[in-house]
Amino acid sequence: MAPLAVSRIGHYLLTVLASGMLAGVAFAQTENASLEAQRAAFKQAYAAASRGGDGWREQARGLTNYPLYPYLQAASLEHDLQQVDRPTVETYLRQFPDLIPASDLKRDFLQELARRQDWTDFVAMYQPGLGDALSCNALQAQLAGGAKLDFNRDLAALWAEPALPSACDPVLQAAFEQGLLTPARVWSRIDMAVEAGKAATISASSKWLPPEEAGTAQNLAQALNDPAAALLAAKQWPDNTRSRQAVTLALARLARRQSGTADDAWQQLQGRFHFTPAQRDRVLNALAVFHAADFDSNALARLIELPPSAQTPTSREWRVRMALAAKNWQAVLDGIAAMGPTQQQDDEWQYFRARALGELGRAEEAQRVYASVAGQSSYFGYLAADHQSASYALCNTQPAADPLTRQAVLAIPGIRRAFELFAIGNPKQARREWNLALANADAPTVRQAVILANERGWYDRAVFAFNNGDALGYYALRFPLASQDGLVPQAQQAGIDPSWAYGILRVESAWMSDAQSGADARGLMQLLPSTAATVARRNGLPWNGGDSLYDPATNIELGTRYLAQMAGRFNGSLWLASAAYNAGAARVDQWVTARSMLPPDLFVATIPFKETREYVARVMYYSVIYDWRLHGKAAPISTRMLPIGQPYSRLDPPEEHKSLTCPAPTVATATSSAAVPATAATPTAAPARAKLR
Repeated sequence: MAPLAVSRIGHYLLTVLASGMLAGVAFAQTENASLEAQRAAFKQAYAAASRGGDGWREQARGLTNYPLYPYLQAASLEHDLQQVDRPTVETYLRQFPDLIPASDLKRDFLQELARRQDWTDFVAMYQPGLGDALSCNALQAQLAGGAKLDFNRDLAALWAEPALPSACDPVLQAAFEQGLLTPARVWSRIDMAVEAGKAATISASSKWLPPEEAGTAQNLAQALNDPAAALLAAKQWPDNTRSRQAVTLALARLARRQSGTADDAWQQLQGRFHFTPAQRDRVLNALAVFHAADFDSNALARLIELPPSAQTPTSREWRVRMALAAKNWQAVLDGIAAMGPTQQQDDEWQYFRARALGELGRAEEAQRVYASVAGQSSYFGYLAADHQSASYALCNTQPAADPLTRQAVLAIPGIRRAFELFAIGNPKQARREWNLALANADAPTVRQAVILANERGWYDRAVFAFNNGDALGYYALRFPLASQDGLVPQAQQAGIDPSWAYGILRVESAWMSDAQSGADARGLMQLLPSTAATVARRNGLPWNGGDSLYDPATNIELGTRYLAQMAGRFNGSLWLASAAYNAGAARVDQWVTARSMLPPDLFVATIPFKETREYVARVMYYSVIYDWRLHGKAAPISTRMLPIGQPYSRLDPPEEHKSLTCPAPTVATATSSAAVPATAATPTAAPARAKLR
């Protein structure tokens, strides 16, 4: 009877547990349905609030406990800002202190009060630290009240900014009329603007100089804006300190654009002006470096002959690049030896040191250096590993589960708002809430917050949070696979390797679906609307305008087709197509014409644009990581970088794919430019296209 009794008890317990589990599932389903209903209602209410008035309140019934409820009234007040009075705004600020909508509303209302010139209410609400424009509005309020300006108290901090908003113009004019903008102070600001490359600030400041000095200041502005014209005019300039400053600046600027023209101007002007040694060094350095970037055949000799005082890490780097372009292997070794100790140890230069040693027949030395570089998880580490037929280094780790911290994170109001903003399709505001909520958080809290974000499909949080130290080992989080966006099938339909498409996406946007560059490239794969429209038309795909590129599925569908187009233009070469995706196909055509016989690793090393060199390296490295994420092994990086004219063809099934293992004590070196993830200069913009060399 005992076994039967146990069986009955066990059956009873299983029944109870199953009933509990079903009840839990039902509760979760009900809760999720309720949350989705709240999100839908909020979107409707927010659309109404954004049109102003109180019509939103009817649609917001039942949303008072929804985390984003405070955003509704703020949106309505923002729309009606020109009619809103101070008591109404202050009531909202008291009701929702310390929230982002409240701080935005306060800042915007202060700007509205300044527009109205309602200085009484402005002074009553203003507090320092709200930005340069409002600081200047506060000074306007002082002036309106009859107060005098004090330079050290009121202007010194603003004066140190290389550029100021237009709200500061009347304040600066008042300061000038009060005699506070002495020529010495004006020149100090102009010198700062010169260093910052702010020609507009120089021009605006020149009006506060004596007439005989204003023209000299304008010469500096011209040197920044139109260096070629400035150098032509310089033939008539007097030989004084400011003229020499302007000529030096113009020569350095023109060398970047037209090294040959800058060379001619230097030959004409170096005898006319008594340049300081530092100015001569700056000009000689710029000419040597940019002649190298322009593929000048004499560039290597010029870089070697640079006086020691004119050499910089950049000129020493280009000395090696030019030696690589010439396949002058002894010059490669000599150039690396001329670098400083820290620069020498970068894995790029250690890799090329090994490369040079091998080419010079010093195989044993070369293999020792390759072995040291192959321990790095980086572009150069994997190139070095291929020279040794070794596995790739990758120390993959997972953050530890921490249920208590996880629950604590979910209880943070700002995080709840961030998750809701992301869920309703407002990632920009979501990032603001996230950053504020975690501004002073410790590492375990951030780690669990990132895990929670990743579970919700918010992948860019890991890219930005896990970009140094031990966190570099969280490869699954740093290199996510978002199957719901359809990248793998879209890449396959386009006829390209999905791991390459993933690598491009990761470098371009760091998984920010709303990324937008200064050139207006948009979305995950950073497509220009004009390019996307052409790609859609060529492939018979629907096109719904530029904003559709913020939809991940649309962006990936068009982006993979554009990648296929680039690959086709360069005969299937992934690394050349990557360079073209970043710098433009026409530029890559020029580079191929100049150096088509170089092996791929040398070709990439001699790309004139620093951004594009590093871009190609990151894409190739990330492609390996994504290959591993997709298949557990990866096609060797050397098979992805075949000589020009030989297309990449993925082996399927993989016969010689690499294992990624953890033989090294560290994940990556801080000095490796290709090992550190590429992130946007700001969390709302994707990296700009290649412009500077």
